Amino acid sequence: MDKIAIFPGSFDPITKGHADIIKRSLPLFDKVIVAIGVNANKKYLFPLEDRMKWIRQTFKSEESIVVDHYEGLTVNYCRKVNASHIIRGVRNAEDFQFESSISQMNKELAPEVDTVFFVTSPELSAYSSTIVRDIFRNGGDVTKFIPNSIELNVEF
Repeated sequence: MDKIAIFPGSFDPITKGHADIIKRSLPLFDKVIVAIGVNANKKYLFPLEDRMKWIRQTFKSEESIVVDHYEGLTVNYCRKVNASHIIRGVRNAEDFQFESSISQMNKELAPEVDTVFFVTSPELSAYSSTIVRDIFRNGGDVTKFIPNSIELNVEF
């Protein structure tokens, strides 16, 4: 049986930090599903279709990476796709505290699913989708923060 992990997130947009964690997770799993969580109550800057396309472009040469989206609890999605692990990146102590609490709740809900934490590479630790969106929204150049395969063509 394949060892499957999901890397959930909004990826609004995917950053070089996300891409680094995905690449570093590949040796541990047979398949990594980059799973875009869809929350009807959340306002995204970029359409789901674009976010999925950008992730596919970024990893077009990686056969073990699948891009998907889901609604609802992440652990329910894990069960649906037979994933045994959730991948999470942590940039700092605040991220770890937040992600640790979610991991513990997920373990209560789905004891068969483990969370694996990757500490962000130091040179990418300041990158976040929230900051990238803010820079982009205000006319700044975000190319150094997102994978080279992505072109953000959105008008406001």
